[in-house]
Amino acid sequence: MLTPRVIPCLLLSRGGGLVKTTKFMRPKYVGDPINAVRIFNEKEVDELMVLDIDASKEKRGPDFSLIDQLAGECFMPLCYGGGIRDMADVKVLFNLGVEKVSLQSVTAHNPNPESVTSW
Repeated sequence: MLTPRVIPCLLLSRGGGLVKTTKFMRPKYVGDPINAVRIFNEKEVDELMVLDIDASKEKRGPDFSLIDQLAGECFMPLCYGGGIRDMADVKVLFNLGVEKVSLQSVTAHNPNPESVTSW
């Protein structure tokens, strides 16, 4: 029998705060992401996903300073998505301690799979 995995997804908005949304609209501030990571450490979740929902729309890259802080607090595998434009961003994220990346906009603008894997 398969055991369920618990993988919370935290949504970041401009300014680096955690938000709750309805269909990614009308973000409502709900707290500090570092504190949320500490709570999920205590709950011993299996993995954590962090998505910056405004980065691509605002045409800005990942907030590497915040991601470094998150990875330093996180005791489970960390996945990050938002504002990733090229392989250089991915390499920086991996060097900061992120184990997985979530790609959406970059693949939507260039849906050719070879273009992403050949970065």
